[in-house]
Amino acid sequence: MSSVPSDLRAQVLIIDDEADHVDVMAEALKKPGHICTVVSTVERAMDELKHGSFDVIITDLRMPEAAGKFGIATDGGDAGLIILRSARKLQPNAEAIMVTAHGDVPTARAAFKDGAYDFIEKPLDLQVFRELVNRAADTVLLRHEAKRENLGELVQHEGFEGIIAASEPMRKILRQVKSVSQSTLPILVIGESGTGKELIAQAVHRNSPRDKKRFVALNCAAETESLLEDQLFGHVRGAFTGAEKDREGVFEYASGGTLFLDEIGDMPLKMQAKLLRVLETGTVVRVGSNEPRQTDVRLVSATNKDLQAMIKAGEFREDLYFRIKGVQVTLPPLRERREDIPRIINHALAKAVSKLGPLKGGASRPVPNITDAALMRLTSYAWPGNVRQLLNVVQNMVVTAIGEAEDPTVATTIDIRHIPDEIRTLDDDGAPAEPAPGAEAAPGSLAGAPLEQLEKRAIRETLRLTAGNREHAAKLLGIGERTLYRKLKEYGLK
Repeated sequence: MSSVPSDLRAQVLIIDDEADHVDVMAEALKKPGHICTVVSTVERAMDELKHGSFDVIITDLRMPEAAGKFGIATDGGDAGLIILRSARKLQPNAEAIMVTAHGDVPTARAAFKDGAYDFIEKPLDLQVFRELVNRAADTVLLRHEAKRENLGELVQHEGFEGIIAASEPMRKILRQVKSVSQSTLPILVIGESGTGKELIAQAVHRNSPRDKKRFVALNCAAETESLLEDQLFGHVRGAFTGAEKDREGVFEYASGGTLFLDEIGDMPLKMQAKLLRVLETGTVVRVGSNEPRQTDVRLVSATNKDLQAMIKAGEFREDLYFRIKGVQVTLPPLRERREDIPRIINHALAKAVSKLGPLKGGASRPVPNITDAALMRLTSYAWPGNVRQLLNVVQNMVVTAIGEAEDPTVATTIDIRHIPDEIRTLDDDGAPAEPAPGAEAAPGSLAGAPLEQLEKRAIRETLRLTAGNREHAAKLLGIGERTLYRKLKEYGLK
Protein backbone atom coordinates (compact mmCIF):
# COMPACT_ATOMS: atom_id res chain seq x y z
CA MET A 1 0.00 0.00 0.00
CA SER A 2 1.31 3.47 -0.84
CA SER A 3 1.96 5.98 1.91
CA VAL A 4 -0.76 8.42 2.88
CA PRO A 5 -0.20 12.09 1.98
CA SER A 6 2.18 13.76 4.44
CA ASP A 7 -0.51 16.11 5.73
CA LEU A 8 -2.64 13.09 6.70
CA ARG A 9 0.09 11.37 8.69
CA ALA A 10 -1.27 11.26 12.22
CA GLN A 11 0.09 11.02 15.73
CA VAL A 12 -1.58 7.82 16.92
CA LEU A 13 -1.78 6.47 20.48
CA ILE A 14 -2.48 2.71 20.66
CA ILE A 15 -3.55 1.18 24.00
CA ASP A 16 -3.78 -2.59 24.37
CA ASP A 17 -2.50 -4.98 27.03
CA GLU A 18 -1.83 -7.72 24.47
CA ALA A 19 1.70 -7.14 23.14
CA ASP A 20 1.25 -9.15 19.93
CA HIS A 21 -2.00 -7.41 19.05
CA VAL A 22 -0.69 -3.91 19.69
CA ASP A 23 2.43 -4.61 17.60
CA VAL A 24 0.30 -5.71 14.66
CA MET A 25 -1.80 -2.54 14.83
CA ALA A 26 1.26 -0.31 15.10
CA GLU A 27 3.01 -2.02 12.19
CA ALA A 28 -0.11 -1.72 10.05
CA LEU A 29 -0.23 2.03 10.66
CA LYS A 30 3.50 2.74 10.43
CA LYS A 31 3.70 1.38 6.89
CA PRO A 32 1.52 4.17 5.43
CA GLY A 33 3.42 6.75 7.48
CA HIS A 34 1.47 7.28 10.70
CA ILE A 35 3.56 7.90 13.85
CA CYS A 36 2.55 5.51 16.61
CA THR A 37 3.00 5.59 20.38
CA VAL A 38 2.26 2.21 21.96
CA VAL A 39 1.33 1.61 25.61
CA SER A 40 0.12 -1.50 27.38
CA THR A 41 -1.19 -0.19 30.72
CA VAL A 42 -3.85 2.29 31.75
CA GLU A 43 -1.29 4.20 33.84
CA ARG A 44 0.94 4.82 30.83
CA ALA A 45 -2.08 5.63 28.70
CA MET A 46 -3.15 8.32 31.18
CA ASP A 47 0.38 9.76 31.23
CA GLU A 48 0.45 10.00 27.44
CA LEU A 49 -3.04 11.54 27.35
CA LYS A 50 -1.95 14.17 29.87
CA HIS A 51 1.38 15.06 28.31
CA GLY A 52 1.28 14.02 24.65
CA SER A 53 -0.52 15.40 21.64
CA PHE A 54 -2.44 12.95 19.48
CA ASP A 55 -4.71 12.98 16.45
CA VAL A 56 -6.13 9.47 16.78
CA ILE A 57 -6.46 7.32 19.91
CA ILE A 58 -7.03 3.57 19.52
CA THR A 59 -7.94 1.58 22.61
CA ASP A 60 -9.02 -1.97 23.28
CA LEU A 61 -12.31 -2.17 25.15
CA ARG A 62 -11.34 -5.02 27.50
CA MET A 63 -7.95 -5.10 29.22
CA PRO A 64 -7.98 -7.62 32.07
CA GLU A 65 -4.40 -6.81 33.00
CA ALA A 66 -5.65 -3.38 34.07
CA ALA A 67 -8.13 -4.85 36.58
CA GLY A 68 -8.15 -3.28 40.02
CA LYS A 69 -6.73 0.05 38.89
CA PHE A 70 -8.66 3.25 38.22
CA GLY A 71 -11.80 1.51 39.45
CA ILE A 72 -11.69 -0.97 36.58
CA ALA A 73 -13.79 -4.12 36.81
CA THR A 74 -12.08 -7.47 37.37
CA ASP A 75 -12.50 -8.50 33.74
CA GLY A 76 -11.15 -5.20 32.49
CA GLY A 77 -14.42 -4.64 30.67
CA ASP A 78 -14.62 -0.89 31.25
CA ALA A 79 -10.93 -0.04 30.79
CA GLY A 80 -11.51 1.23 27.27
CA LEU A 81 -14.47 3.34 28.38
CA ILE A 82 -12.39 4.96 31.13
CA ILE A 83 -9.68 5.76 28.60
CA LEU A 84 -12.31 7.13 26.20
CA ARG A 85 -13.73 9.48 28.82
CA SER A 86 -10.24 10.66 29.79
CA ALA A 87 -9.31 11.20 26.14
CA ARG A 88 -12.34 13.42 25.62
CA LYS A 89 -11.13 15.67 28.46
CA LEU A 90 -7.37 15.56 27.90
CA GLN A 91 -7.24 15.28 24.08
CA PRO A 92 -10.42 17.08 22.97
CA ASN A 93 -9.17 17.54 19.40
CA ALA A 94 -8.40 13.85 18.87
CA GLU A 95 -10.69 11.12 17.53
CA ALA A 96 -10.98 7.83 19.43
CA ILE A 97 -11.49 4.37 17.91
CA MET A 98 -12.59 1.43 20.04
CA VAL A 99 -11.35 -2.11 19.30
CA THR A 100 -13.71 -4.80 20.54
CA ALA A 101 -14.56 -8.47 20.35
CA HIS A 102 -17.82 -9.51 18.70
CA GLY A 103 -19.65 -10.03 22.00
CA ASP A 104 -18.89 -6.46 23.12
CA VAL A 105 -20.44 -4.71 20.12
CA PRO A 106 -23.38 -3.26 22.14
CA THR A 107 -20.92 -1.71 24.60
CA ALA A 108 -18.83 -0.37 21.73
CA ARG A 109 -21.93 1.18 20.19
CA ALA A 110 -22.64 2.89 23.50
CA ALA A 111 -19.08 4.23 23.44
CA PHE A 112 -19.74 5.48 19.92
CA LYS A 113 -22.70 7.46 21.22
CA ASP A 114 -20.51 8.76 24.04
CA GLY A 115 -18.04 10.37 21.69
CA ALA A 116 -15.97 7.64 20.04
CA TYR A 117 -15.29 8.21 16.33
CA ASP A 118 -16.03 4.56 15.49
CA PHE A 119 -15.35 1.00 16.59
CA ILE A 120 -13.89 -2.03 14.86
CA GLU A 121 -14.25 -5.72 15.69
CA LYS A 122 -11.58 -8.34 16.20
CA PRO A 123 -10.03 -10.06 14.38
CA LEU A 124 -8.92 -6.94 12.54
CA ASP A 125 -9.06 -6.61 8.79
CA LEU A 126 -5.90 -4.50 8.53
CA GLN A 127 -6.97 -2.83 5.30
CA VAL A 128 -10.28 -1.76 6.86
CA PHE A 129 -8.41 -0.75 10.01
CA ARG A 130 -6.00 1.50 8.09
CA GLU A 131 -8.83 3.12 6.15
CA LEU A 132 -10.72 3.81 9.37
CA VAL A 133 -7.68 5.48 10.94
CA ASN A 134 -7.07 7.49 7.75
CA ARG A 135 -10.65 8.79 7.85
CA ALA A 136 -10.30 9.75 11.52
CA ALA A 137 -7.00 11.51 10.77
CA ASP A 138 -8.61 13.32 7.87
CA THR A 139 -11.41 14.52 10.15
CA VAL A 140 -8.91 15.89 12.66
CA LEU A 141 -6.86 17.56 9.92
CA LEU A 142 -9.88 19.34 8.49
CA ARG A 143 -10.86 20.53 11.95
CA HIS A 144 -7.34 21.84 12.59
CA GLU A 145 -7.32 23.68 9.26
CA ALA A 146 -10.67 25.28 10.01
CA LYS A 147 -9.40 26.43 13.41
CA ARG A 148 -6.19 27.81 11.93
CA GLU A 149 -8.16 29.78 9.36
CA ASN A 150 -10.56 31.14 11.96
CA LEU A 151 -7.82 31.99 14.43
CA GLY A 152 -5.73 33.54 11.69
CA GLU A 153 -8.64 35.87 11.11
CA LEU A 154 -9.00 36.49 14.83
CA VAL A 155 -5.38 37.41 15.40
CA GLN A 156 -4.91 39.38 12.18
CA HIS A 157 -8.40 40.76 11.77
CA GLU A 158 -8.93 44.42 12.49
CA GLY A 159 -10.38 44.60 15.97
CA PHE A 160 -7.87 42.35 17.76
CA GLU A 161 -4.82 44.57 17.45
CA GLY A 162 -2.19 44.23 20.15
CA ILE A 163 -3.40 40.82 21.34
CA ILE A 164 -0.91 37.95 21.00
CA ALA A 165 -2.77 34.65 21.00
CA ALA A 166 -0.70 31.61 20.06
CA SER A 167 -1.62 29.64 23.18
CA GLU A 168 -4.87 27.71 23.39
CA PRO A 169 -6.12 29.59 26.50
CA MET A 170 -5.84 32.92 24.66
CA ARG A 171 -7.28 31.54 21.44
CA LYS A 172 -10.27 30.35 23.43
CA ILE A 173 -10.63 33.87 24.87
CA LEU A 174 -10.60 35.41 21.39
CA ARG A 175 -13.24 33.00 20.16
CA GLN A 176 -15.38 33.91 23.16
CA VAL A 177 -14.87 37.64 22.58
CA LYS A 178 -15.80 37.38 18.93
CA SER A 179 -18.92 35.43 19.88
CA VAL A 180 -20.21 37.78 22.59
CA SER A 181 -19.27 41.05 20.94
CA GLN A 182 -22.37 41.08 18.77
CA SER A 183 -24.71 41.02 21.78
CA THR A 184 -25.56 43.82 24.19
CA LEU A 185 -24.83 41.79 27.33
CA PRO A 186 -22.54 43.45 29.88
CA ILE A 187 -19.14 41.79 30.15
CA LEU A 188 -16.99 41.30 33.25
CA VAL A 189 -13.29 40.73 32.57
CA ILE A 190 -11.43 39.00 35.41
CA GLY A 191 -7.66 38.81 35.54
CA GLU A 192 -4.51 39.71 37.41
CA SER A 193 -2.99 43.17 36.94
CA GLY A 194 -1.18 43.47 33.65
CA THR A 195 -2.96 40.65 31.80
CA GLY A 196 -4.48 42.97 29.19
CA LYS A 197 -8.05 43.48 30.39
CA GLU A 198 -8.42 46.80 28.56
CA LEU A 199 -7.21 45.22 25.30
CA ILE A 200 -10.05 42.70 25.63
CA ALA A 201 -12.53 45.51 26.25
CA GLN A 202 -11.28 47.32 23.14
CA ALA A 203 -11.60 44.09 21.13
CA VAL A 204 -15.21 43.72 22.31
CA HIS A 205 -15.93 47.24 21.12
CA ARG A 206 -14.19 46.91 17.75
CA ASN A 207 -15.96 43.64 16.97
CA SER A 208 -19.38 44.96 17.95
CA PRO A 209 -22.02 46.93 16.03
CA ARG A 210 -20.96 49.93 18.16
CA ASP A 211 -17.47 50.10 16.69
CA LYS A 212 -18.17 53.41 14.89
CA LYS A 213 -19.07 55.08 18.20
CA ARG A 214 -16.83 55.96 21.13
CA PHE A 215 -14.88 53.61 23.37
CA VAL A 216 -14.40 55.33 26.74
CA ALA A 217 -12.31 53.93 29.61
CA LEU A 218 -12.42 55.02 33.24
CA ASN A 219 -10.30 53.69 36.11
CA CYS A 220 -12.55 53.48 39.16
CA ALA A 221 -9.59 53.27 41.54
CA ALA A 222 -7.90 56.44 40.29
CA GLU A 223 -10.38 59.00 41.67
CA THR A 224 -11.87 60.04 45.00
CA GLU A 225 -15.55 59.24 45.51
CA SER A 226 -16.74 62.76 44.64
CA LEU A 227 -14.54 63.00 41.55
CA LEU A 228 -15.59 59.50 40.47
CA GLU A 229 -19.26 60.52 40.64
CA ASP A 230 -18.49 63.60 38.52
CA GLN A 231 -16.53 61.49 36.01
CA LEU A 232 -19.34 58.95 35.73
CA PHE A 233 -22.41 61.18 35.65
CA GLY A 234 -21.18 64.74 34.95
CA HIS A 235 -22.38 67.95 36.58
CA VAL A 236 -24.33 71.13 35.86
CA ARG A 237 -23.03 74.67 36.13
CA GLY A 238 -22.83 75.82 39.74
CA ALA A 239 -23.07 72.31 41.23
CA PHE A 240 -19.88 72.96 43.24
CA THR A 241 -17.07 75.48 43.45
CA GLY A 242 -15.31 75.62 40.11
CA ALA A 243 -18.22 74.13 38.10
CA GLU A 244 -18.37 77.00 35.64
CA LYS A 245 -20.25 75.11 32.92
CA ASP A 246 -22.24 71.95 32.32
CA ARG A 247 -20.17 68.83 31.80
CA GLU A 248 -21.31 65.40 30.67
CA GLY A 249 -19.97 62.28 32.37
CA VAL A 250 -18.62 59.19 30.68
CA PHE A 251 -22.06 57.54 30.49
CA GLU A 252 -23.33 60.37 28.29
CA TYR A 253 -20.04 60.81 26.44
CA ALA A 254 -19.93 57.09 25.54
CA SER A 255 -23.64 56.85 24.68
CA GLY A 256 -24.09 54.67 21.62
CA GLY A 257 -20.67 53.14 22.20
CA THR A 258 -18.81 51.14 24.84
CA LEU A 259 -17.92 52.17 28.39
CA PHE A 260 -15.06 50.34 30.08
CA LEU A 261 -14.97 50.59 33.89
CA ASP A 262 -11.59 49.30 35.02
CA GLU A 263 -10.90 48.23 38.62
CA ILE A 264 -14.62 48.18 39.40
CA GLY A 265 -13.85 46.19 42.56
CA ASP A 266 -12.33 49.38 44.03
CA MET A 267 -15.51 51.42 43.60
CA PRO A 268 -16.90 52.69 46.96
CA LEU A 269 -20.17 51.09 48.12
CA LYS A 270 -22.07 54.38 47.89
CA MET A 271 -21.04 54.73 44.25
CA GLN A 272 -21.93 51.10 43.59
CA ALA A 273 -25.53 51.86 44.55
CA LYS A 274 -25.64 54.86 42.19
CA LEU A 275 -24.07 52.85 39.37
CA LEU A 276 -26.61 50.07 39.86
CA ARG A 277 -29.49 52.53 39.49
CA VAL A 278 -28.04 53.86 36.23
CA LEU A 279 -27.67 50.35 34.85
CA GLU A 280 -31.24 49.48 35.85
CA THR A 281 -32.89 52.62 34.46
CA GLY A 282 -30.55 53.56 31.60
CA THR A 283 -30.58 57.17 32.83
CA VAL A 284 -28.08 59.39 34.64
CA VAL A 285 -28.61 62.47 36.75
CA ARG A 286 -25.76 64.98 36.66
CA VAL A 287 -24.39 66.28 39.97
CA GLY A 288 -26.43 69.32 40.98
CA SER A 289 -29.36 68.42 38.71
CA ASN A 290 -32.68 66.62 39.08
CA GLU A 291 -33.15 65.98 35.36
CA PRO A 292 -32.61 62.37 34.23
CA ARG A 293 -30.77 61.94 30.94
CA GLN A 294 -31.12 58.85 28.78
CA THR A 295 -27.94 56.92 27.92
CA ASP A 296 -27.15 53.81 25.89
CA VAL A 297 -23.80 52.16 26.56
CA ARG A 298 -22.38 48.65 26.26
CA LEU A 299 -20.74 48.12 29.65
CA VAL A 300 -17.48 46.23 30.02
CA SER A 301 -16.12 46.04 33.57
CA ALA A 302 -12.82 44.65 34.81
CA THR A 303 -11.20 43.75 38.10
CA ASN A 304 -8.29 41.82 39.55
CA LYS A 305 -10.18 41.15 42.77
CA ASP A 306 -12.36 38.26 43.90
CA LEU A 307 -15.75 39.95 43.79
CA GLN A 308 -17.54 36.97 45.31
CA ALA A 309 -15.24 37.10 48.35
CA MET A 310 -15.86 40.85 48.54
CA ILE A 311 -19.63 40.22 48.47
CA LYS A 312 -19.31 37.87 51.46
CA ALA A 313 -17.24 40.52 53.25
CA GLY A 314 -19.86 43.18 52.53
CA GLU A 315 -17.49 45.14 50.30
CA PHE A 316 -19.29 44.68 46.99
CA ARG A 317 -22.99 44.64 46.18
CA GLU A 318 -24.29 41.28 45.03
CA ASP A 319 -27.03 42.87 42.91
CA LEU A 320 -24.44 44.98 41.09
CA TYR A 321 -22.27 41.90 40.56
CA PHE A 322 -25.06 40.06 38.77
CA ARG A 323 -25.88 43.21 36.77
CA ILE A 324 -22.35 43.62 35.38
CA LYS A 325 -21.68 39.89 34.91
CA GLY A 326 -23.75 39.13 31.84
CA VAL A 327 -20.74 37.27 30.40
CA GLN A 328 -17.50 36.62 32.28
CA VAL A 329 -14.16 36.55 30.47
CA THR A 330 -11.32 35.21 32.62
CA LEU A 331 -7.83 36.10 31.41
CA PRO A 332 -5.05 33.64 32.31
CA PRO A 333 -1.85 35.01 33.86
CA LEU A 334 1.20 35.04 31.62
CA ARG A 335 2.76 32.09 33.49
CA GLU A 336 -0.14 29.94 32.26
CA ARG A 337 0.31 30.92 28.61
CA ARG A 338 4.08 30.69 28.20
CA GLU A 339 3.75 29.77 24.52
CA ASP A 340 2.85 33.42 23.92
CA ILE A 341 5.93 34.87 25.63
CA PRO A 342 8.42 34.56 22.71
CA ARG A 343 5.88 36.20 20.36
CA ILE A 344 5.16 38.96 22.87
CA ILE A 345 8.89 39.58 23.23
CA ASN A 346 9.39 39.88 19.47
CA HIS A 347 6.44 42.25 19.26
CA ALA A 348 7.78 44.25 22.20
CA LEU A 349 11.27 44.53 20.68
CA ALA A 350 9.88 46.18 17.56
CA LYS A 351 7.56 48.40 19.60
CA ALA A 352 10.37 49.52 21.91
CA VAL A 353 12.56 50.46 18.96
CA SER A 354 9.76 52.46 17.35
CA LYS A 355 9.35 54.47 20.57
CA LEU A 356 13.00 55.53 20.36
CA GLY A 357 12.35 57.15 17.01
CA PRO A 358 14.52 57.14 13.86
CA LEU A 359 18.27 57.62 13.68
CA LYS A 360 19.83 60.90 12.68
CA GLY A 361 19.08 61.46 9.04
CA GLY A 362 15.71 59.70 9.29
CA ALA A 363 16.89 56.09 8.90
CA SER A 364 14.95 53.46 10.83
CA ARG A 365 16.61 51.85 13.84
CA PRO A 366 17.31 48.13 13.44
CA VAL A 367 15.37 45.86 15.81
CA PRO A 368 17.74 44.07 18.24
CA ASN A 369 18.19 40.31 18.16
CA ILE A 370 17.77 38.22 21.31
CA THR A 371 19.82 35.16 22.19
CA ASP A 372 18.21 31.80 22.83
CA ALA A 373 19.55 31.78 26.39
CA ALA A 374 17.92 35.15 27.15
CA LEU A 375 14.69 34.09 25.51
CA MET A 376 14.54 30.89 27.55
CA ARG A 377 15.24 32.75 30.81
CA LEU A 378 12.48 35.25 30.08
CA THR A 379 10.10 32.48 29.07
CA SER A 380 10.72 30.48 32.24
CA TYR A 381 10.15 33.47 34.57
CA ALA A 382 6.81 33.60 36.43
CA TRP A 383 6.02 37.27 35.52
CA PRO A 384 3.93 38.33 38.54
CA GLY A 385 3.22 41.60 36.73
CA ASN A 386 2.17 39.70 33.60
CA VAL A 387 2.32 41.26 30.13
CA ARG A 388 2.71 44.80 31.45
CA GLN A 389 5.83 43.80 33.38
CA LEU A 390 7.24 41.89 30.40
CA LEU A 391 6.78 44.88 28.08
CA ASN A 392 8.54 47.19 30.57
CA VAL A 393 11.43 44.75 30.94
CA VAL A 394 11.88 44.45 27.18
CA GLN A 395 11.77 48.24 26.83
CA ASN A 396 14.55 48.59 29.42
CA MET A 397 16.65 45.86 27.79
CA VAL A 398 16.33 47.50 24.38
CA VAL A 399 17.40 50.89 25.73
CA THR A 400 20.37 49.34 27.54
CA ALA A 401 21.51 47.24 24.56
CA ILE A 402 21.19 50.08 22.06
CA GLY A 403 23.04 52.39 24.45
CA GLU A 404 26.00 49.98 24.43
CA ALA A 405 26.11 49.67 20.63
CA GLU A 406 29.04 51.25 18.86
CA ASP A 407 27.28 51.41 15.50
CA PRO A 408 23.57 52.35 15.81
CA THR A 409 22.90 51.22 12.22
CA VAL A 410 23.79 47.59 13.06
CA ALA A 411 21.30 45.46 14.98
CA THR A 412 22.57 44.81 18.50
CA THR A 413 22.03 41.58 20.43
CA ILE A 414 20.21 41.27 23.75
CA ASP A 415 21.73 38.60 26.00
CA ILE A 416 21.20 37.35 29.55
CA ARG A 417 23.36 40.17 30.95
CA HIS A 418 20.75 42.66 29.75
CA ILE A 419 17.99 41.01 31.81
CA PRO A 420 17.27 42.86 35.07
CA ASP A 421 18.91 41.39 38.17
CA GLU A 422 15.63 40.48 39.88
CA ILE A 423 14.87 38.12 36.97
CA ARG A 424 18.37 37.06 35.96
CA THR A 425 19.69 36.16 39.42
CA LEU A 426 16.81 34.17 40.86
CA ASP A 427 19.37 31.35 41.04
CA ASP A 428 22.65 30.48 39.40
CA ASP A 429 21.30 28.84 36.27
CA GLY A 430 17.65 29.81 36.00
CA ALA A 431 16.49 26.44 37.37
CA PRO A 432 15.10 25.42 40.79
CA ALA A 433 17.78 25.01 43.44
CA GLU A 434 19.12 21.50 43.92
CA PRO A 435 18.07 19.68 47.13
CA ALA A 436 20.51 19.51 50.02
CA PRO A 437 22.84 16.50 50.12
CA GLY A 438 21.05 13.45 51.50
CA ALA A 439 17.59 14.98 51.03
CA GLU A 440 14.93 12.79 49.49
CA ALA A 441 13.61 13.62 46.04
CA ALA A 442 10.39 15.57 46.12
CA PRO A 443 7.22 13.80 44.97
CA GLY A 444 6.89 14.12 41.21
CA SER A 445 10.58 14.92 40.69
CA LEU A 446 12.55 13.36 37.86
CA ALA A 447 15.04 11.68 40.15
CA GLY A 448 15.37 8.05 39.16
CA ALA A 449 13.31 8.46 36.01
CA PRO A 450 14.49 6.58 32.90
CA LEU A 451 16.66 8.67 30.58
CA GLU A 452 14.17 8.05 27.77
CA GLN A 453 11.46 9.70 29.87
CA LEU A 454 13.73 12.66 30.69
CA GLU A 455 14.60 13.15 27.03
CA LYS A 456 10.98 12.95 25.95
CA ARG A 457 9.94 15.49 28.56
CA ALA A 458 12.79 17.86 27.65
CA ILE A 459 11.80 17.77 23.99
CA ARG A 460 8.11 18.22 24.80
CA GLU A 461 8.73 21.20 27.11
CA THR A 462 11.14 22.87 24.70
CA LEU A 463 8.67 22.55 21.83
CA ARG A 464 6.00 24.05 24.06
CA LEU A 465 8.20 27.02 24.94
CA THR A 466 9.09 27.60 21.28
CA ALA A 467 5.44 27.26 20.22
CA GLY A 468 6.30 24.25 18.06
CA ASN A 469 9.23 25.84 16.20
CA ARG A 470 11.43 22.80 15.51
CA GLU A 471 14.45 24.76 14.29
CA HIS A 472 14.46 26.90 17.42
CA ALA A 473 13.80 23.91 19.69
CA ALA A 474 16.68 21.92 18.18
CA LYS A 475 19.03 24.85 18.75
CA LEU A 476 18.00 25.15 22.40
CA LEU A 477 18.38 21.40 22.94
CA GLY A 478 21.82 21.41 21.32
CA ILE A 479 20.95 18.84 18.66
CA GLY A 480 20.47 18.92 14.92
CA GLU A 481 17.04 19.45 13.41
CA ARG A 482 17.19 16.00 11.75
CA THR A 483 17.94 14.42 15.12
CA LEU A 484 15.01 16.26 16.67
CA TYR A 485 12.71 15.11 13.87
CA ARG A 486 13.82 11.51 14.43
CA LYS A 487 13.18 11.86 18.17
CA LEU A 488 9.72 13.28 17.51
CA LYS A 489 8.86 10.21 15.45
CA GLU A 490 10.43 7.89 17.99
CA TYR A 491 8.49 9.34 20.93
CA GLY A 492 5.27 10.09 19.07
CA LEU A 493 5.52 13.83 19.76
CA LYS A 494 4.24 16.78 17.71
